[in-house]
Amino acid sequence: MSTFTGKVAVVTGAGSGIGRALALELAGRGAKLALSDVDTNGLDETVRRVEALGAEVKSDFLDVSQRETVLDYAEAVVAHFGKVNQIYNNAGIAYHGDVDKSSFKDIERIVDVDFWGVVNGTKAFLPHIQASGDGHIINISSLFGLLAMPSQSAYNAAKFAVRGFSESLRMEMLISKAPVKVTVVHPGGIKTAIARNATVAENFDQADVAKFFDKKLAKTTPIDAAKTILKGVEKGKGRVLIGSDAIALDLLQRITGSRYQGLIAAVSKRALPRAKK
Repeated sequence: MSTFTGKVAVVTGAGSGIGRALALELAGRGAKLALSDVDTNGLDETVRRVEALGAEVKSDFLDVSQRETVLDYAEAVVAHFGKVNQIYNNAGIAYHGDVDKSSFKDIERIVDVDFWGVVNGTKAFLPHIQASGDGHIINISSLFGLLAMPSQSAYNAAKFAVRGFSESLRMEMLISKAPVKVTVVHPGGIKTAIARNATVAENFDQADVAKFFDKKLAKTTPIDAAKTILKGVEKGKGRVLIGSDAIALDLLQRITGSRYQGLIAAVSKRALPRAKK
């Protein structure tokens, strides 16, 4: 019997990418699913696939940046299933732009979804996950939550914040001996639509950025990413790295300290899509 059998798992951003892959993997392992996304068409397709696997599913439109809505959603999920064991705070968006060309609204939008969305989901579901007696919170950060990249300041800020928030929460759960494990996930380049759906500053070409990501950086499939995440959940790991790129660049940052910034700046100047003059 799978360790996920009969568990109620919440997955945000389940309409595509890692979120959909997590839903499929969890369904195949006997979990009951509460799935959400702002992309209702994508979410409907995910629901169709997991129901074909025999999973019990509750699906909802959910904007994770809307705190009161997320709080109400948590109550609705518990009312539907009677409990919640796990939440995968996966919903996220991307943005490409230098600081001097990015508006405050550009930065706020990324932080609202990618950081506050994680905080909202965690806070809304934490009491219920504690009450389950066998809980787990899984927050999706990024390789860019381990090291910085040029033109990714907003995304870096949000994903570094997810890392710090999650690691602090994990320590709090250990100190209090609460029946809740916490895992923070750092995916490298995953073959999803996140780059194609990303917004960019006015001095970058969105198509060029997406093409570069898809051809040069996206190496790991969403299903492989989901399997790695669930393996980490089964083992109760505090941190999960996904992809050889995440492992290699995390090691680079550890070995070189702040010197990695000069190395990446030099490589980026030659390799990454360039800003328009």
